[in-house]
Amino acid sequence: MNKLNQYIIDKSKEVGIDLCGFTDPAPLTNIKDYLMYRQENNRMTEFEEKNIDLRIDPKLTLPSCKSIIVLAISYNVDYDDKPAYKLKGKLSKSSWGIDYHRVLKDKIELLIYEIKKVADFQYKYFVDTGPLVDRELAVKAGIGYYGKNNLVINDDYGSSIFLGHILTDLELEFNERQESKCGDCDLCLRACPAGALEEPYRINPKKCISYLTQTKDKIPEEYRKKMGIKIYGCDTCQLVCPKNKGIKKSCHEEFIPTITKGYMDLEELFQISNRQFKEKYGHMAGSWRGKNILKRNALIALANMKKEENLELILQFLEDENPMIREYAQWAKKNIFFTSLSKK
Repeated sequence: MNKLNQYIIDKSKEVGIDLCGFTDPAPLTNIKDYLMYRQENNRMTEFEEKNIDLRIDPKLTLPSCKSIIVLAISYNVDYDDKPAYKLKGKLSKSSWGIDYHRVLKDKIELLIYEIKKVADFQYKYFVDTGPLVDRELAVKAGIGYYGKNNLVINDDYGSSIFLGHILTDLELEFNERQESKCGDCDLCLRACPAGALEEPYRINPKKCISYLTQTKDKIPEEYRKKMGIKIYGCDTCQLVCPKNKGIKKSCHEEFIPTITKGYMDLEELFQISNRQFKEKYGHMAGSWRGKNILKRNALIALANMKKEENLELILQFLEDENPMIREYAQWAKKNIFFTSLSKK
């Protein structure tokens, strides 16, 4: 490995980045057919870049690109305190603390500052915001390998990692692509609540609970019941993965859920104003879709609890000014009503 590669690795650790890899800017042609299949079969989400060429060709984003620096930090913090309030909506670990876009972006900017001390270079950097498929870049750069759940798994940190990358005109040495180490294991496929993992290494995002908690599209009723009390994200496939056992814990205190303890108080969520919501929860990744999407998810969670005492909370939204909230309140009421009838 040349001196500049090693310098970047050393500085990345100094600024608090856990993993650093390097890859070339060649088009990601091996995933083009799959991306086209997803586009043709209504499996693209509203969060994705629609132009497939932009998704696979780094030089369409930075024409002078000669190397890509791929970076990752672990969010697998050790925390198991539970909140005292009664009606809890579960948050994915990816939204426990400060929004990872801000955390990793700040660290990448510090790394760029350090690289500028020894080299004059062109660059563009992204944290889950660029057009390129960052997981494919991470696998190419040796950060980890694809799990059958489509997540990138690192030998030391497992799959609970956030990814970012820098496109640059620096000439660097590249790492080797990592191949899967899942073997015959299919625990994630069997555990997926809504069957989104339809086959190894292939996901139908329109069934994925994590996606469903974020989309503004109408959630099919059969999937609402699969959401449980999850109001943002889903960790099921990671929790059952053997590769996430006995791994390094994250040292990034930014991801400790000191405010939420990994849950949201559903009664509070229904009562607070938009301004209060932003003040208390605006720091976390799960707030980006706004309060109403979380309120919708909270109504689903209340219905899935199947407790008649939750009806009082739900009824207040039957005439809500927001048609989405009205629709899900009506569904939640009906769901609890039929549950109570079946018990009699």
